[in-house]
Amino acid sequence: MKVLVVDDDVVARMMLMHLVDSCGSHAIIEADDGADAWRQLEEGVRPDIVFCDLRMPHLSGLELLQRVRQAAPLAALPFVLVSAASDSATMDEAALAGASGYIVKPFRQEDVRTQFERLFPAPGMTDEAPDAVARRLGIDLDRLHLYLDGLLRQLQAAQGGSSEGAGQLARLREGCVMLGLHDAAAALDRPPLAAGLAQAQAAVARQIARAARA
Repeated sequence: MKVLVVDDDVVARMMLMHLVDSCGSHAIIEADDGADAWRQLEEGVRPDIVFCDLRMPHLSGLELLQRVRQAAPLAALPFVLVSAASDSATMDEAALAGASGYIVKPFRQEDVRTQFERLFPAPGMTDEAPDAVARRLGIDLDRLHLYLDGLLRQLQAAQGGSSEGAGQLARLREGCVMLGLHDAAAALDRPPLAAGLAQAQAAVARQIARAARA
């Protein structure tokens, strides 16, 4: 797994890289601020997940996150913000911007490991293969890709705070089930909702990648 670690504080960056490395065998890419990270992403670097400091010069973590969410090739990229700020206003702002997770400094190994386990759960036996879903729905893989893109946008909107309540959540669960993502549907029933939405987004992103390879 490729992991992009972004922090302008070299000591904090090295510490976070060490914690990431201790969570498994990962290829770690580092960036010394948000501007450096964005340059690498524009040049084609494609990490599987980003751990990024919130407050940095040139381009903050929040600004980098907003650019990532607005770029079609990167929109589903799991993005975890890291900050010393633990107030609810800052965390809410991060969630509204589309953060997949949030870690409060000083971070610990279990904080980093929890993000990996939450965003990249072990594949469930109930998840259907894309070609099987396409056959069941009577569509081709291109049409399935469009459906998955639509579901991903709805999940992102719900995480951004535009959910319409229980009815919207029920429709999101139905969408996950229809597209063969039964574990993602179950995650939406488990509190906290933000974690379930992030897990469902990661599951849809994986299904999109699987459909592209099918």
